[in-house]
Amino acid sequence: MNPRIKICCIQSIAEARMAISHGASAVGLVARMPSGPGPVSDGLIRQIAASVPPPVATFLLTSETSARGIIEHHRRTMTNTIQIVDELREGSYDDIRRALPSVRIVQVIHVIDEGSVDEAVRISFLADALLLDSGNPRLSVKELGGTGRTHNWNLSRKIREQSHCPVFLAGGLKPENVREAIETVEPFGVDVCSGIRTNGALDEHKLELFIKEALRN
Repeated sequence: MNPRIKICCIQSIAEARMAISHGASAVGLVARMPSGPGPVSDGLIRQIAASVPPPVATFLLTSETSARGIIEHHRRTMTNTIQIVDELREGSYDDIRRALPSVRIVQVIHVIDEGSVDEAVRISFLADALLLDSGNPRLSVKELGGTGRTHNWNLSRKIREQSHCPVFLAGGLKPENVREAIETVEPFGVDVCSGIRTNGALDEHKLELFIKEALRN
């Protein structure tokens, strides 16, 4: 089965339309972050999300760490999916589900070491999907995505093999390595941001190449 394609760091309605026209099944909309590329205002996220036709998924990337903060953030943006890029520290996934029953929850796991595998498997019982990225929330200024770095795909494969929910692979993907990444990890979907941008803007040529490679059998 071909992997789902998520194009992240979308900056405008025009970028969302470009991504969808080339076959993206999801777009990522980055809200305020402690570091990394691509943040846009909550108002713009809401506008872009409203412009996206079903069945394309719209992911709100939130750095909120409490269930209440995540729920309030979603209500300002109205995406159909929430991507939690940090650890959920207050409240529970069930709290979010009760408040937002039609919204999917995707938890980011920053793949650092074997401990990341254990964390991912535990959370895979609670989230609708996992997204494996290359950030480091342990730093004084947290890296919560958009690093442009790959991580150990063998650890990601372990997570995918043991996960109880679908797994997206992110982190340093680009047209030149996405096919190898897919063959190594066999994820449900792949996610890309900086690997298909030029001077910060979505590059249509790189976008086409990335999707062509990702879907190549």
